Amino acid sequence: MSDTSDGCLRVGQVAPDFSATAVVDQSFKLVRLSDYRGKYVVLFFYPLDFTFVCPTEIAAFSDRYSEFKALNTEILGISVDSEFAHLAWIQTERKLGGVGDLNYPLVSDIKKEISAAYNVLDSDSGVALRGLFVVDRDGVLQHATINNLAFGRKIDETLRVLQAIQHVQANPDEVCPVDWQPGGKTMNPDPVKAREFFAEV
Repeated sequence: MSDTSDGCLRVGQVAPDFSATAVVDQSFKLVRLSDYRGKYVVLFFYPLDFTFVCPTEIAAFSDRYSEFKALNTEILGISVDSEFAHLAWIQTERKLGGVGDLNYPLVSDIKKEISAAYNVLDSDSGVALRGLFVVDRDGVLQHATINNLAFGRKIDETLRVLQAIQHVQANPDEVCPVDWQPGGKTMNPDPVKAREFFAEV
């Protein structure tokens, strides 16, 4: 396991810790990534409150929060907005462009330090790109994707990747092939033993 001392964030490294104010149940709360050790964390960045693609993603993650919770996973949404902007957005109905009550915290990165640490800060616009990271129970970064500003992510794919991570961590002699779904066939990462998988497919 390596660290991020070279300034380049990569999967397999310990995810950069942070401490920041978040809105939780319409109250302000200090959250730290390290407080979630022992659980998986889906950490996703989005550009700004009161925009267009962002509320669709944030609402979708909230609507499907129970599926993540069943996988011992917490969700943290992060943007460069203040906690006051987050609260106002949460207190705005979805039909008016708000997000309504959420099942997970929205974190304020107003100093842009978290976005910079995760290499998603777009220097031209001053906001975060749509970065999504999966951090495991030990605080190790297992998955990272970054979308540009104009298009959103897919909740089903985030769940699939999370389930694959959990499967291979529980079964270290197995790896998951393309489009793997829970219950699907895996293979042994051995030149001889893998032939069994390839012979069947």
